[in-house]
Amino acid sequence: MSPFGGRAAGIILAAAIFLADQATKLLILHKVDFSNGPVPVLPVMSLTLVWNRGISYGLFQSEGTARWVLVAATALATVALTVWFFRTERPLVRIAVATIVGGAIGNLVDRVVYGAVVDFVHLHYAGFSWYVFNIADTAIVVGVILLLIDGLFPVKTAQTKP
Repeated sequence: MSPFGGRAAGIILAAAIFLADQATKLLILHKVDFSNGPVPVLPVMSLTLVWNRGISYGLFQSEGTARWVLVAATALATVALTVWFFRTERPLVRIAVATIVGGAIGNLVDRVVYGAVVDFVHLHYAGFSWYVFNIADTAIVVGVILLLIDGLFPVKTAQTKP
């Protein structure tokens, strides 16, 4: 058996999400010219640089001490999720938690380094505008959806059978 207890794929997944998130943010910050505003990519998508000092959807914007409270809360949640990752024997939960952890660490690094999360993907269509987000945000949402699927449609194992 693997020294990671079969969890190596989840660790690789979390690391890949983190690296992809940070790489795209560095590209956005250092290679994209926003001097003329958002950069159209597709008719329904633009690159728009937004510094999110709050949590999801820009709620609870924070600076100063509140920023560090948010950093601490994110770090604690990430530690708790990592413990869950190593304790679970459910493959879908392991994948879900790994995606959430990879995304959480990506956004946590932004908060520590920049004081805000770098968001840049803006979806819009016919007057409808979605929130601006990044790869980390997407990974967190996918992880939560996978947890919901696992909760709604649990796989029966020898331990869960009556």
